[in-house]
Amino acid sequence: MNVLRTKRIWVAAVPLLAAGAFGLFQKPASAEKPSSAESIARCATRLKTSFLGKGATDAELKAADPQAAVDAYLKAPEFVELFSRFLNSELNPAPGMTSAEDATYHLGKYILSNDLPYKDLFLGKFNVVVPNAQQPNNVVVQPDPNGLGYFRSRAWMVRYAGNELAGIKIVTGYRIMQNITGLKLQAVSNAEGVDTSKAGRSAGVCAQCHFQDWSALDKVASILSVRKGTGDTMTFTPPTTATVDIDGKAVTDDASLVARLVESENYNFNTCRLAFKFLYGRPENTCESQVFDKCVTEFKKTGKIQTALSTIAKDDSFCQ
Repeated sequence: MNVLRTKRIWVAAVPLLAAGAFGLFQKPASAEKPSSAESIARCATRLKTSFLGKGATDAELKAADPQAAVDAYLKAPEFVELFSRFLNSELNPAPGMTSAEDATYHLGKYILSNDLPYKDLFLGKFNVVVPNAQQPNNVVVQPDPNGLGYFRSRAWMVRYAGNELAGIKIVTGYRIMQNITGLKLQAVSNAEGVDTSKAGRSAGVCAQCHFQDWSALDKVASILSVRKGTGDTMTFTPPTTATVDIDGKAVTDDASLVARLVESENYNFNTCRLAFKFLYGRPENTCESQVFDKCVTEFKKTGKIQTALSTIAKDDSFCQ
């Protein structure tokens, strides 16, 4: 699958931004709906291009209220495809080597097509599988009582198992936190001969990111399964730690970790940031705090990312 990729730079770490999103930003100037024929046509074009990736029709260019079409756009197959590809590009650093590795795309498309809550992308009882190994591009989403969004789908697990010496899945833990909250950490290359074991990571400047912050990589990874082997023969054994504290709550495994992250304000914040990036091609600006806060409020009511997108696109400021 040739999955569309549009990577953009994350402007700051989520824990800092989440505090600023509700009250510290400036309020934007009041906006009004477009009135002239030219501004209506411009609004219609912008909406159709943003949601469906194509130009507006003659009728849409002359519609009295172009933003009234947003609800219909959100149900269109073109939107489902476009947004699923966008999600895949935002929640993965690069395209997968196989279609199954792009589990975010497949489950994202399933969630949107079935009008499910956005959190099901991470918490839903699903498995992204290849039923027939002879048809590797035939990827399907199946119900699975042991599922955890796409995080327990084998292709995704193998892709992000990492190469830590003892099989500690540091990469997996980071990808889970990044996907749900937008956490951004910068990897640093060590000089040759530096101890990269758990003991080495617990010393010096490495300790903060690996053991001390709320998102401490080794701490989070310690309650995940342990990688054994590589490639197609890779297996996973039970975690080495029973419980860790994540931002004041006990976490015992991948499921409780994901649940803890989804109930956080950072999850709501990151969802609206993704909606902004999809519609505007960039994260929100400080002067857009009013509509951003409204996005968070409305998203909490339904739990659906379509609500976040609709709130932003229907705001008068979108068609200024």
